[in-house]
Order: sequence, then structure tokens, then C-alpha cells
Amino acid sequence: MQIIAFGLHMLDRTISFATLPYVKATAYFLSLGFFFSVITTSALAANWPGWRGPTGYGITTETNLPTKWSDTENVRWKVKLPNRGNSTPIVWGKKVFVSQPIEDENRRTLICFDRATGKQLWQSGTVFQETETSHRTNPVCSPSPTTDGKRVIAWFGSAGVFCYDMDGKQLWHRDLGKQSHEWGYAASPVIYGDLCILNFGPGERSFLVALDKKTGKTVWQVDLPQVQPKERTDGFAGDSKGIIGSWSTPIIVKTNGRDELVLSLAEWLKGFDPKTGKELWRVGGLNPLLYTSPIYGDGIVVAMGGFHGTTIAAKPGGTGDVTDTHRLWQKSRTKNRLSSGVIHNGYLYVPNTPGIAECIELATGKTIWDERLPGIGAKTEFWSSMVLAGDKIYIVNQSGDCVILRASPNYEILGVNAIGSELTNGSLAVSDGDLFIRTHEHLWCISETKR
Repeated sequence: MQIIAFGLHMLDRTISFATLPYVKATAYFLSLGFFFSVITTSALAANWPGWRGPTGYGITTETNLPTKWSDTENVRWKVKLPNRGNSTPIVWGKKVFVSQPIEDENRRTLICFDRATGKQLWQSGTVFQETETSHRTNPVCSPSPTTDGKRVIAWFGSAGVFCYDMDGKQLWHRDLGKQSHEWGYAASPVIYGDLCILNFGPGERSFLVALDKKTGKTVWQVDLPQVQPKERTDGFAGDSKGIIGSWSTPIIVKTNGRDELVLSLAEWLKGFDPKTGKELWRVGGLNPLLYTSPIYGDGIVVAMGGFHGTTIAAKPGGTGDVTDTHRLWQKSRTKNRLSSGVIHNGYLYVPNTPGIAECIELATGKTIWDERLPGIGAKTEFWSSMVLAGDKIYIVNQSGDCVILRASPNYEILGVNAIGSELTNGSLAVSDGDLFIRTHEHLWCISETKR
């Protein structure tokens, strides 16, 4: 919106359309549309404002990303982080933001770095003394922050949602109550217009909430019902004693002229009106445990269950239970999936936790190839999600090795780049030709561009 406002401001200052002949005015509007297209694409390419990028789909318009690096080659900078962490960095303009726990001080913080040098610019946060349950591999502050270029919003679990300006000054804080699950939390907030939308869960208190991004006040809230599965097909106990819940971050999908907030939930893929929270549609067939975010492309949404879970593909849109009319296919007992994939030219690319990637025909669910990806470090499992740049897919394993493969039905590895076997659970952030990798020890900036 800032870009459009700027363009209209320049338009008002440079031309009076009442004085233009029709043909010249038409040509001017066409050139103006081209101008908006160029600068909008540029803005989306330069910024990585939230989990999985500008759209939440793990796709960048940039094609000039690095393809070769090491712990010394094409490293613009690396900075030591004060503690372990699983969140993914975000980038806006000249600043990089990372959610960061300081575990021995019970602090939950947001750190801002200079993107050119890696110098820490500020660190803001809160102290939270109460005990909060989680899995030993999932420290607090695992959700990625989100920004609109004026404010940065981070969810710190039971400590609440915090909003800061770009210089680290706290603008508001919302206490949403206790978050409690034995494996903790990880869903990232999403900015949509004037709203900040959050999947608060999993656990007994699970709800979808939209806050006014300027004040933190609740605009709408939808309580998510507890699921009591009759049977489990994902490897857990047949009764309801197995782990249940969704760590999914919602995405925005435009279909049939309307925006839909799409979220993977226990047993259901659902679409909501992002402005009101009203449930629009639902597609059944998922297992009751979900780690990944929905994937969207070519007019199709894919949702993937965790552990030996279920994957479904569906067309968004419709009203009510559209399982029979909108679900395209369903696959049960898949490999464990913590990471989200990408869609490109009719194919779905999925990273599986054991270090195996799959290429799946999007329309049918047919597996085209299923390959163990190479790695250099000892831990070749995937917790990170994929990033698609052109026809290249980037994904980082738990040793910090980045595998680059061709987004193609013909399996092809383009490269493997290592940074020294640092435990890595966060995903890549992409901005203006640079890659940002967050490990448990460092934040790295990888670049082949001279600045």
C-alpha cells in the first residue's frame, strides 16, 4: 500500500489527466501499471517479512541467489547468537530480525541486526518466570516474527504477543493467557491488512485470533474444538491418548475473488474469512497431529499430517463441508513431516524428516521420485522448510548443509553447501540476493554479491 500511495502521490504531482488525449492517457496508465508491477516485484524480492516469505508459500521471485558457499567462502558475515533457537529470521530493508530465548535468564527477546554488517542494533523483550512445558528440542521463541515495515510482532507463548517499532521500542503487549502443550508451541503470527492473525495452540486452549496490529486489541477470535479421534492411523495410540494438535501457520489464498485464511488443523483443512474469522469451508481426512503449514500453488492447497500422518490435496473455496467435492486425493501413513514443501509447475516437492525428499504429481498424488538427499554433516534430517527460487529448491538439513535441487520431475542435485555442522532447525530467509541461515550458534549471511 505504501508503494501505491507513493505512485499516486507522484502521479498527482507530475500530470493532470484532464489535459491528456485519450490515447496518451491510456499509454500513461499502461506504463504506470508496468511501473507498479516492477516496484512491487522488487519490494517483494527485497523483503522477507514473515515465516516462509512475502506470501507464506516459501517462494521467492529472486533468481540470483548464491549456489556455492562454505563456512569461509561467500560468507558476508556471521554473528554469535546468545542461545539456541529454532525460529527463522525475517528481513525488511536494512534490518534482520530474530526471535531469541535467553534461557538461563528466563528472557524472551527479539534481536535486530544490521543486514549489511551483522552488527546488533537492538534487543528487546520480556522476562517470564513461570514454567512452560515443551519438548527438549523446541525452545521457547520458536515462532518467527512478522513485520510490515513499520512494526515487528513476535509471539512469546504464555508471555504474550509483543509489538515493537523498527527501533525496538515496545508499542503494545497482549496477554492471551497460558499456552500449554507438552511439546510447546511454534506457529508464527501473520500480518493481513490491519490484522495480526495467530494460531494460538496446540493444547486445551487452542484458538485462532486476529489482533489489531496497531493496538493489539482483539478484532475476532475463533475457539478451535478439541478433537477426540475414534482411531489413529499415524502411529500413536488408537484412543485419544496420543499427541494431538496443530503447530501450523496459516496462509492467505485468493480464490473466486475472495481472500481465504487457510489452516491445517486436527482432522480438518479449513478456510476462514480473514476479516471476520467466520469458517467458510472444511475438507476432512487429516490425522489429528500436524506440524507443517499448508502449501499452495496451481490453485491447489496441500496439507500434511505429522509422524506417519495423512496428506490431502484440495481445491480451496466453497461452503461448509466440501470434502466430497473439493478433495482431490488423500495419502495415509506417509513419512514423518516437520517441514513444509513447495509447489512448482504441477508438482509438489516435500521434505521428509528422515532426510528424504519426494516429488509428487499435484493433481493425482502419484509419487514421481523419492530420494534421500545428500549431506556433509552427521545430521541429515530435515526440520527446515523448502524455499523455491525459479526452478531451484533450497533446503537446509540439521547439520546446516544446504541442499540445492532442481524443481523437476527428473531428480537432479545441483549442489550441497556446508557451514560446519551447526545444529539447524530454522529455515532459510531470502532477501536481495542474500541467504540468511539461523543455527543454534550463529546467524549467517551468505552472498555472492559485492556491496
